Amino acid sequence: MPDSSAEALGKNVKLLILDVDGVLTDGGLYYDHQGNVTKRFHVQDGLGIKLAQSFGLAFAVITGLNQGAVEARVRDLGIAEYHAGYKDKVPLMDEIRDRLGLARSEVAFLGDDWVDAGVMQAVGFPMAVANAQPEILALAKWVSRVSGGQGAVREAVMFLLRCRGQYGAAWGKWSG
Repeated sequence: MPDSSAEALGKNVKLLILDVDGVLTDGGLYYDHQGNVTKRFHVQDGLGIKLAQSFGLAFAVITGLNQGAVEARVRDLGIAEYHAGYKDKVPLMDEIRDRLGLARSEVAFLGDDWVDAGVMQAVGFPMAVANAQPEILALAKWVSRVSGGQGAVREAVMFLLRCRGQYGAAWGKWSG
């Protein structure tokens, strides 16, 4: 059960920034016979992102690795703010936030590993997947029940829609 402080933080979120490996994916690196890396994405995460976008929640992806499969998936989801190859995510987060006219308190970040620590400490609402590293879990104000790549992004999105008072309308789009 989320605590009221997490709900208060989530209410103000206008931008959710996502890490990729271990958040949007299960963290596995799958190599084909030619040495190309492929990724596995959870379809429910994608539907959650598209649904939340229709309710005005913006998304960005900042990842340390640069892989074509990730870029293709992010583009399929209509996320224009895709930034690959960034280990220091704070300056880029601030650049995106400034461009969108947002305060740090209006930004959430969903992460899983040490490379996410700096940005998690810089945003208003740090979030983590269930199987995140212990130090990342300690920084998080909200933690998913499921692991990265297993619907954790969808869970985070639904939590934010609830906090923003939009969950009922979102469900109403599908429930008739």
